[in-house]
Amino acid sequence: MRKETPCIGAAIASTAKPITLVAAAALISISPDGLPRVLLAQRPAGKSLSGLWEFPGGKLEVGETPEDALVRELREELRIEIDVGTLKPMCFASHSYATFHLLMPLYGCVDGWSGSPCGAEGQNLVWSTHEELETYSMPPADYPLLDAVKHAMTLSVVQRD
Repeated sequence: MRKETPCIGAAIASTAKPITLVAAAALISISPDGLPRVLLAQRPAGKSLSGLWEFPGGKLEVGETPEDALVRELREELRIEIDVGTLKPMCFASHSYATFHLLMPLYGCVDGWSGSPCGAEGQNLVWSTHEELETYSMPPADYPLLDAVKHAMTLSVVQRD
């Protein structure tokens, strides 16, 4: 009689952390002084990682693409309207937290929205320059994204000239 070998993938899947898929946006605006600034949102009290600064965005709902999730989340969180076509894939973060593994694609957008961002869910917002960006305390998953964001900020000025 032949003995069944258990599926290795099933064993791994049963012990692995759940994957959380979050989409985020580096919203870059050229200020009147000609400097590019990127929008950061502070995680509100009562949420995990409260007080830390992050790129706006949120979790995907079932059946949603990352781009559609960003359009929805930016509308809900910042009260801005953004067209999917203005979101450009930049890079992604893959980070293991204590209870889950985060997979987060980051999209760039330069002045491609309508409305003025406001903290519709009580979060503080700040427009950060290239130089100020690393002075904000961020979740561990966000730090590896900073080089790509700084590069996009620099390109946004070059491409405008």
